Amino acid sequence: MLNLPPESNSISQMRYNMFGGPAAWAVKKIITANVIVFALQFIAYRFFGSNFLEFYFGLIPESVTREYRIWQLATYMFLHGGPIHILVNMLMLYMFGNELERLWGTRRFLQYYFVTGIGAGVCSWIVGVHDFVVIIGASGAIYGILLAYGLMYPNRIVYFGMLFPIRVKWMVILMGALAFLSSIGETNSGIAHVAHLGGMVVGFIYLRGKYWLGRVRDYENRRQHDKLKRRFEVYYGDVRRKIEEDKKKKGPTIH
Repeated sequence: MLNLPPESNSISQMRYNMFGGPAAWAVKKIITANVIVFALQFIAYRFFGSNFLEFYFGLIPESVTREYRIWQLATYMFLHGGPIHILVNMLMLYMFGNELERLWGTRRFLQYYFVTGIGAGVCSWIVGVHDFVVIIGASGAIYGILLAYGLMYPNRIVYFGMLFPIRVKWMVILMGALAFLSSIGETNSGIAHVAHLGGMVVGFIYLRGKYWLGRVRDYENRRQHDKLKRRFEVYYGDVRRKIEEDKKKKGPTIH
């Protein structure tokens, strides 16, 4: 998916935006960490025939439930299932994460990345607390990045599958719908669709939660205000009627 913002007029600026520009600090560190871990996975399997890293640091719901390996909810994000897997995830992070980090700053970007990644892991654990399947990959956090990019730049144009131009907001909706439908009928496909959908859901709650919470609080405040107003009107009405009745009993006042 190549990002082609409509505001880019010159060829040089278009190339800059197409590929995300120079890697921002956090994006660079995340990519470096993932590449190093993937190299360790390759060495462990190629020379020692061991999947130790996947089984100890990948997310296995049963291990979290029975053995309390809570760290797996975070470490699974740095493991990948093959060159194509890590290449696609890191390319997406590079293309869409750079601009978000420049917009938000490094601290907020890192917080968002890990919140969505860990949140996606928690969602996968919740739907299969006793599953023995090994879940690995940064896709949950990447889907969270895509969701955030769609909210920040909804009308940017991207090439979906590097072929079809589409606005980012429609791409995000399409990918979210596909993840949702796939998670409903999820089988042993080797793809953690629940993690993808979970990354988007957690990202949306993170970015829009305060707004909706504020709306709920405003509604509750208005409801309480209306309730007090009705009570006051009832009380005031009773007092006013009593005053009028007392006036009638006393008769007119002569000045």
